Amino acid sequence: MSYQDSIRSTSELIAAKGGTWNGISPEAISRMRLQNRFQTGLDIARYTAKILRQDMAEYDADPAKYTQSLGCWHGFIAQQQMISVKKHFGSTKGRYIYLSGWMIAAMRSAFGPLPDQSMHEKTSVPALIEEIYTFLRQADARELGLLFRELDAADDEAKRRVVQARIDNFETHVVPIIADIDAGFGNAEATYLLAKKMIEAGAGALQIENQVSDEKQCGHQDGKVTVPHEEFTAKIRALRYAFMELGVEDGVIVCRTDSLGAGLTKQIAYSKAPGDLGDQYNAFLDCEAVDASRISNGEVLITRNGKLLRPKRLASNLFQFRAGTGADRCVLDCINALNNGADLLWIETEKPHIEQVASMVDRIRQVWPNAKLAYNNSPSFNWTLNFRQQVYDAWKAEGRDVAVYDRARLMSSDYDATALALEADEKIRTFQRDSAKRAGVFHHLITLPTYHTAALSTDNLAKEYFGEQGMLGYVAGVQRKEIRQGIACVKHQNMSGSDIGDDHKEYFAGEAALKAGGVHNTMNQFAA
Repeated sequence: MSYQDSIRSTSELIAAKGGTWNGISPEAISRMRLQNRFQTGLDIARYTAKILRQDMAEYDADPAKYTQSLGCWHGFIAQQQMISVKKHFGSTKGRYIYLSGWMIAAMRSAFGPLPDQSMHEKTSVPALIEEIYTFLRQADARELGLLFRELDAADDEAKRRVVQARIDNFETHVVPIIADIDAGFGNAEATYLLAKKMIEAGAGALQIENQVSDEKQCGHQDGKVTVPHEEFTAKIRALRYAFMELGVEDGVIVCRTDSLGAGLTKQIAYSKAPGDLGDQYNAFLDCEAVDASRISNGEVLITRNGKLLRPKRLASNLFQFRAGTGADRCVLDCINALNNGADLLWIETEKPHIEQVASMVDRIRQVWPNAKLAYNNSPSFNWTLNFRQQVYDAWKAEGRDVAVYDRARLMSSDYDATALALEADEKIRTFQRDSAKRAGVFHHLITLPTYHTAALSTDNLAKEYFGEQGMLGYVAGVQRKEIRQGIACVKHQNMSGSDIGDDHKEYFAGEAALKAGGVHNTMNQFAA
């Protein structure tokens, strides 16, 4: 419904009330409705899940149409990200938000900073989803409020039509969130209950990993423990049931395998027959042959091909996989996840290397030709060193002279202007495009970028402000740049909703409204 159609419809409703609603402005109601497009989190989940499905279909037709996101730890950060995206690119299409369990643990837990081991309160995950969408909806209200002011100030019909068209074609800041549910925070029932809360808060996509819940580790730390496929499959089903129960039929499930870096399992899989899924999982166990006459007390034994075997069991009661089986286990994990309703895959790797990922995706696509990945462009990788070493190794293999380079020192700024470093930087620049084409990566995310940008910008400000620059450290390093780059929150009163509040005061109280945005408001200094 267009803006003018909404006003007409509302006017008819008010007129039908016999004069008792005459103090209500049809135009004000229409404006408030436009500023509050999404009534519930489920409305958002259904809307964003549909966007994800459309974007996945476009990627299947053209891998150049991959998508991206940045991880955000606060609603304001997510809001500013999407305001910036709209400002610079004119549209939010293909740009999402990632919600990282790592950042919730490190920054949003009542316990204080925690490692990424699922020790934070599970309720903090849906709480952050709700917070992010509250801020994104407020960004809509703010931008539309500015358009309404333009409409009111338009002094001829042609200008009014232009502004009204911008209102009618307004693109929301509400975009998909891919939300991290870790390993499910418990059994499948616990996973289902938490998933419902996350979906009700607005999540149209949930990402779950195949680690054991009570031993969960960050994907880039040691000591990771995976679970047998049947246990993980039950959690995939739990997520789908949660989506379907709440009417989010387009809900997207991202299944992550940590098997590449996980050398341990909490249990031996149940197997009914040779070659079944449980037997395939157990085939990766590090075992040794056993003499049946020399079995010790408390040993766990399995049989394979008529042989009695002893899986290597650690003092922690965990079982160890054979070295070098990680890639094979990843492929099996991914195929099983797709067989049981996963929409996207996530292979957690230890470095950003396109051919490493592609070698696994090629095998997965022999079974599932449209298999697609979400890939973690992780800050845990030393991107500079990794890519300089990749170029170094490629040059050396080609027979090029690399004598002037010390492979172990390639991170040094001494190499920044060299041909090797420039080639490495170009590979970093095109990494997302290249891996989308070669390795099936539909969605590129950075898990913790705003954690690092907050630390970096605060360090720069503290160094200048508390040093010799004093107030100039803030003015030159922050405010002047905000003004010249057109950063919306330089008018922080407007950004926090002051003008929206003034509009409401006028709607509710008319001429008696005591508004904050008058001539003495210092934000007027930024009008130009």
